[in-house]
Amino acid sequence: MTLPAADTLVTYPAAQTAGAAVVLHSELVKNTEIGKDLETSDGGRLAVLLDVTPCHPVDAGWPDQGPDRAVIRVAGTDGGQGWPVLDCVVAATNGQELFIGAAIPVRKGTEGWNFVVAHLLPADAHLPEGAAVEVVVDAGHRAALSAGHTACHAASLALNRAMAPRWSKETRADALGSPDFDAAAIASSTIQEHGSVDVFRLNKSLRRKGFNTDGLAGELAAITSSINATLASWVLTGSPVRIERDGDALTDRRYWVCSLPDGEARIACGGTHVASLAELGGLHVELLTEEDQGTAVLRMVTYAGPADEVSSGR
Repeated sequence: MTLPAADTLVTYPAAQTAGAAVVLHSELVKNTEIGKDLETSDGGRLAVLLDVTPCHPVDAGWPDQGPDRAVIRVAGTDGGQGWPVLDCVVAATNGQELFIGAAIPVRKGTEGWNFVVAHLLPADAHLPEGAAVEVVVDAGHRAALSAGHTACHAASLALNRAMAPRWSKETRADALGSPDFDAAAIASSTIQEHGSVDVFRLNKSLRRKGFNTDGLAGELAAITSSINATLASWVLTGSPVRIERDGDALTDRRYWVCSLPDGEARIACGGTHVASLAELGGLHVELLTEEDQGTAVLRMVTYAGPADEVSSGR
């Protein structure tokens, strides 16, 4: 079987949730080769590579936004025989082997390698090379994750602004000119439906960079209030959001761009997003400090949606 000689073309940056495609390659892969726990011991998964896909994959290098839910159907038949996409993962090939997720041994852009979207289907799926298919993404789930990802970026900018007085040294500025606490301290970011969870290290390395952690826990209420006031003002503007991209290939650089009252924010991002902050319906965060394996961390939970819905357990 022939492995692709080019990166997968992707349409999810343009908010597409369906599209026609051609199967370029399919192969059965063992669960141990996928690089993640599928909680199964069956015959593995069928990895299907397409020429183009609207399906957003998870990237093992920075797995903040998870995979789309989707179905792949054979084209040309009434309704089409279809199979669920059990997972969707960034993979890579050197033309001889396929490496999936955490098993990829090289960085994006390495000469002689192509990065592709691996759609993982049930092992008994039958999608041979050359088959014409239709990919249909769960639009509701995509919209919820897109709201969460946009909320995450807006919250990070508001957090940076609120933390600015705590810096005593020059540090990299964020997209709006504030000291970039998010970039300097981020440990993990998880995009959820209508929100996100971000964890920041408050360690010696951060303090050496010039960030003052003294008394932070006692000021969290005031910092939270400042962030939420900023976010509320931004949502009221209904600021438009767009994705700019250097091309349509999986590895082409993409940017989240939002026209805020204080300027246009531009952040490198491979995820999906809503079209404006107005779509969020509201935006606020909660902050807390805690210990993680002996290291102090700051946890920021971001919620998109009306405050009354969030408080009632939306």
